Amino acid sequence: MTVIWAEQALLANGWADAVAVTLSGDRIASVAVGAPPQGQRVGVLLPAPANLHSHAFQRAMAGMTERRGPDPRDSFWTWRQLMYRFLGRLTPDDVETIAAFVQMEMAEAGYAAVAEFHYLHHGPGGQAYANRAEMSARIAAAAAQTGLGLTLLPVLYEFGGCDRRALGPGQNRFGNTPDQFAALMDGAAAALAPLPADTVLGVAPHSLRAVSSEGLATAAALRPNAPIHMHLAEQMAEVEELLAHRGARPTEWLLANAEVDSRWCLIHCTQMEAHETTALAASGAVAGLCPITESSLGDGIFDGVSYSAQGGRWGIGSDSNIRISLSEELRTLDYSQRLRDRSRAALATAARSTGRVLFETAAQGGAQAAGRDAGAIAPGKLADLLALDTSGPDMAGHRGDTMLDAYIFAGDDRMVKELWSAGRHLVSEGRHVAHEAITAAYLATVGKLRTL
Repeated sequence: MTVIWAEQALLANGWADAVAVTLSGDRIASVAVGAPPQGQRVGVLLPAPANLHSHAFQRAMAGMTERRGPDPRDSFWTWRQLMYRFLGRLTPDDVETIAAFVQMEMAEAGYAAVAEFHYLHHGPGGQAYANRAEMSARIAAAAAQTGLGLTLLPVLYEFGGCDRRALGPGQNRFGNTPDQFAALMDGAAAALAPLPADTVLGVAPHSLRAVSSEGLATAAALRPNAPIHMHLAEQMAEVEELLAHRGARPTEWLLANAEVDSRWCLIHCTQMEAHETTALAASGAVAGLCPITESSLGDGIFDGVSYSAQGGRWGIGSDSNIRISLSEELRTLDYSQRLRDRSRAALATAARSTGRVLFETAAQGGAQAAGRDAGAIAPGKLADLLALDTSGPDMAGHRGDTMLDAYIFAGDDRMVKELWSAGRHLVSEGRHVAHEAITAAYLATVGKLRTL
C-alpha cells in the first residue's frame, strides 16, 4: 500500500482538505478526507490527464519547419512535405528512442498516459518489416522503459485522397490494405501483451481522405469495445475534398455513416459549422484538441464555447509534439476562444473557474478517449495522479479553483512535482526516474537526424 497525503485534492465531487489517498497496485483503494498527515505529503493532488493524441516521431522535427517554403502561402500541406522527408530516414531504433523521450517529457509535463496515433508502420520505400508490427513493438518498448500508460492506436491508411489515388512517396511507409492491417493489429496485440494491465489497444482509421468506407467499417469492427480515433475536419482543403467526392462535410458524413458514440475520439474538428458542432456534442464522442499544433499549422479554432455549452466532451493532445506542455495546451485552448469572441474567462461557469473547467474536462475526456478507467480521484479508479508544487510565489495564497488558474495562466509545467501512472511513481521532484538515460539516448539519435 502507498499513501499520498495532500493539503488539498480535487476529488470527483470537488475540492477537499487534508486528503489521504491510498493506492493498492494500480488502483485507488480509498480516499479519506480530513485525515492526519501521513505517507508522502504533497501540496495539491489532481487527477492526471491522458494525452489523447500523439505522433511521437515528430518530436525530433521540432524547430526544423519554421522556414517558409517555395509556396508563397506556406500551410499544413507544405509542412506535411517536410514531415515526409524527415520520416523517410527513421529506423525502428530511432522511433523507439524518440518515443521514450516523448513519453518521459509527457510524464514530466503532467500526463499519466498517452494515446499514440501510430501510422509509421513500414520501412523506407514501403517495404513491410518481417514483423509487420515492428514499429508498434517499438512504441510498446518505449512504454516499458518509461512506465507511462499507453493506448496504442495503429492507423489504417489506404489511399492518398478521396479519389482513392495511390499513396505518394512520402506516404508509402503508412499504407496497408484492410487485410494487412488486421494482421498488423494482431502483431500489435502481441507486442503489448507484456505491458501492464492498464495498457489499451485501440484502432485509428486515419481520416476520411485516407480510408474507404469499407476500410473504416472493417477497422472499427476489429476491436469492438476499444477506442476508435480519427482525424476529422482539420483543414478547409479536406472539407472541400469530402464535399466534392462524398457530397457532405466531414463531420456530417461521419455522423451519418458510422455509429459514432463514446468509443470515438475525433481529432481537431477545427472546421465545423454550428450544426456539426451540435451533432458531435450529442454523439458522446470526445473531441481531441491539440491547440499548440493547431496554432502551429494554422488549422483554425475549435468552437469550444458552443461545444461545451451543449455538453460536448473534449480532451487534450500534443499531436506533432513541437512542444509538450499540458499547461500550455490548456492555456492556448482558452486564449483561442477569448481571441475569437473578444471575451474573457470564455469557458468558466458560475460554479467553476476557467482553470478548473479546463483541467477537469481534459482529465475526464482524456480518460474516455484513451479507454482508461481514470480521470478522477475516487476509489476503484486507476491511480493516475499529479501533484503540483505549491511553494512558489504564483501559488501563494491560492486555494481551490484559483490554484488551477494560477498553474495554467501564471505558471507552467515546472510546477509538476510528482506523477503516478496507474500507481507507478514516474516523476519525483519534477524529474522522471530515468531522465538521464532516456535523454542521453535521444540526444545521440537526433544529432544524426536533424540534417534536412
